Amino acid sequence: MRLKIIHKTTYHFEAPVSYGLQQLRLIPKSRAGQTVVNWAMDIEGGKVETDYTDHNQNRVTLISFEPQATSIVVQCVGEVENSDTHGIIGKHGGFAPMWYFQRSTDLTRAGPRVRALAKGLKDEQPEDIARLHALSGRIRDAVPYEIGKTEADTTAEEAIEIRGGVCQDHAHIFVAAARSMGYPARYVSGYLMMDDRVHQDASHAWAEVHLDALGWVGFDVSNVISPDARYVRVATGLDYREAAPVSGLRFGRGGEAMAIDIQVQQQ
Repeated sequence: MRLKIIHKTTYHFEAPVSYGLQQLRLIPKSRAGQTVVNWAMDIEGGKVETDYTDHNQNRVTLISFEPQATSIVVQCVGEVENSDTHGIIGKHGGFAPMWYFQRSTDLTRAGPRVRALAKGLKDEQPEDIARLHALSGRIRDAVPYEIGKTEADTTAEEAIEIRGGVCQDHAHIFVAAARSMGYPARYVSGYLMMDDRVHQDASHAWAEVHLDALGWVGFDVSNVISPDARYVRVATGLDYREAAPVSGLRFGRGGEAMAIDIQVQQQ
């Protein structure tokens, strides 16, 4: 399946910005079952300072703002060829050792609520894949998909307490629970082609767990499936902060407004 993606992010600032830097993780990975056919990034109101591959093997582009900028627009357009690997990515790559993916972070720390969701699964499901799918189902039941209940810095424990969240929250809870069960796990940001729409107002997120027999395997809690050919992997990390599509800083007074328009469609 060949997917065409257009991802446009627009920032408007209330007052001119004297200085700003952003890290962009917007270039998909070419790996098992996924090949980037073409990809172009266009920037208005800023320029590329450098690009590099980070410890998670993400392509990172560092951009600076033009002096006294009042807006900045980043648009990516490209095509990705995908095949359905039933969520199996395969062997580990990159610079981070496997033990790194068993570390907790502020967003993925396993407290009593996370541990309660994982409790008893090892006895109920002796096989890894069945156990992890059962975990995904427990999380989806405990935290229904609901926009507006959580923020970007909501932790896994907080999302369970709130009893609602989005794909980022589901991925954080799954990663936290999987690590508490002894699995290396990581957060994934990317795109999902929807069946009922082309335009979307946010990217997608899911989780991956490393199994000795299979390597990395994906689990999308929000849809209670493993990723198929409709999914495009862009960045991975310990949590959202390591895989965020856009992050950075700016110096200047006043607030800002951000608008995102994403289009994902089959070619």
